[in-house]
Amino acid sequence: MADVKADICNLPFEDNTYDIIFCNHVLEHIPDDTKAMQELYRVLKQGGMGVFQIPQDLSRAVTFSDDTIVDQKERAKIFGQYDHVRVYGRDYFDKLRSIGFKVIEEDYTNKIAPELVEKYCLAKGEIIPICFK
Repeated sequence: MADVKADICNLPFEDNTYDIIFCNHVLEHIPDDTKAMQELYRVLKQGGMGVFQIPQDLSRAVTFSDDTIVDQKERAKIFGQYDHVRVYGRDYFDKLRSIGFKVIEEDYTNKIAPELVEKYCLAKGEIIPICFK
């Protein structure tokens, strides 16, 4: 159903192409998330905005990954899904900043009505990174 199927670590787009990028629950699947973030930064226009949601454990200061865990049931137990390669901690926002993004950490669940939180499938207390180039 996609118009373009591409590797997020090697996007087939020119630099500074997009005004807005919405990357929803993708980066936790990508082994080299730094390269993916660099590509998102590269193709975002100056002044452009990106929303890069990921599942996140805000009780963790530091992102956790362990490639030695290969059993799918164990991976699902630890990472939330068998195909996730990490559990992001609070350091996720600083990782985006290290790429060059200006990041606003936004908790819309405390700003909108509870029925809208449910309608938009937001997790209570979820911090959404709103990123600018």
